[in-house]
Amino acid sequence: MPQPDTTQPRPKILFICVKNAGKSQMAAALMRHMYAERVDVTSAGTHPGTNLNSESEQSIQAAGASFEGEFPKAIDADALRCADAVVIIGKEAQVEPVPGMKAQIERWETDEPSLRGIDGAERMNMIRDELCERVQELGERLFATCN
Repeated sequence: MPQPDTTQPRPKILFICVKNAGKSQMAAALMRHMYAERVDVTSAGTHPGTNLNSESEQSIQAAGASFEGEFPKAIDADALRCADAVVIIGKEAQVEPVPGMKAQIERWETDEPSLRGIDGAERMNMIRDELCERVQELGERLFATCN
């Protein structure tokens, strides 16, 4: 991976899901892990939970990423306005654009392995792997002009 260009502002990425306890946290952790010094990443929920999903956290740790310092939090209108990319994960979360928002809202409808009877660590690893591919695609789009 090329060295980050410290003269350019880092893109701000906001991942959103309902509880901000699992999928949006996973996507944010993966983005930080893959693009470290090149992006500012945050995540939020439309109806934040009280705790992080422990299976999500274990799956992320197995991939070498981390939820360290993270907790479920609500969407902030300023975060929406400042974001260069806003990604809603799943069908359930609904977010309306706010005045002054520069990013288009992108929705990632993800596979839900539990609908096929796949649960536990196997389910979470499948979700993680799909999010990893999508995060990598997003990073490639964001940095296509920087390489």
